[in-house]
Amino acid sequence: MAQTRRPPQLFRNLSAKIAAIPMIATALVVFTGGTIWTIVYSFTNSKLLPRLNFVGLDQYERLWASRKWLIALENLFIYGILSLILSLVIGFVLAALLDQKIRFENTFRSIFLYPFALSFIVTGLVWQWILDPNFGIQGVVRDLGWESFTFDPLYSQDIVIYGILIAGLWQGTGLIMCLMLAGLRGIDEDIWKAARVDGIPIWKTYLFIVIPMMRPVFITTLVLIASGIVRVYDLVVAQTSGGPGIASEVPAKYVYDAMFLSQNLGQGFAGSTMMLLSVLIVLIPWAYLEFGGKKHG
Repeated sequence: MAQTRRPPQLFRNLSAKIAAIPMIATALVVFTGGTIWTIVYSFTNSKLLPRLNFVGLDQYERLWASRKWLIALENLFIYGILSLILSLVIGFVLAALLDQKIRFENTFRSIFLYPFALSFIVTGLVWQWILDPNFGIQGVVRDLGWESFTFDPLYSQDIVIYGILIAGLWQGTGLIMCLMLAGLRGIDEDIWKAARVDGIPIWKTYLFIVIPMMRPVFITTLVLIASGIVRVYDLVVAQTSGGPGIASEVPAKYVYDAMFLSQNLGQGFAGSTMMLLSVLIVLIPWAYLEFGGKKHG
């Protein structure tokens, strides 16, 4: 009996490929085209309106000579490192606790995930009130009789970024918990039984068996956290507007201020290009681990 010839690879699922053409075209024109446009104009002295008057690396030299930009990078580094570590640790611990089949698991899961449903502006305003020295935690504790208690991170230049970090963790940790919980639920029950039979302590089971098996979940989580760190803006605007002074500036706010307040498009484009570079630094290793590593394997 003659075998039916299969269509060439190019023509398989043709209707799905045709349906994807508008999305691909939009991505190429809007995202890729916009990215190239931004990079090109970062080498110009565009002010209120873009113009092709090239000035070489002048915008980048001015960018890296700006104290405001350097403070923004320092804040992003502190916020990023702590957010990355604490989000993973807290999210995994909460997921491990919920994975014990506790009572009211759905209720706890909803409570932990609820902050993620709020916008960053709402979260920032809520935590601005909570951390207010007169009406927030400090005011409540002092009203209870502890007059010397001080907790006003948003009003101290040295620790203001940690007040923003608290709000960021409160909102984002629930999502990380859900991703981790999905990964834990994907672990075969026989592995847990074998570990118990062999007498392996629970912490060693997690550290040497479970976590390595959850590598794809961790990589995806890292990319999500890292992308959120690079573009952090709403929380800062809602909580401090970059203050006290410029103590809580971040790169995204620097770009916004340069483009819309200072009307210096060239400087804003230069800052945007540096942010794009930081995103690529995250995405390229992830792409290699996800695709290149599998090929070599």
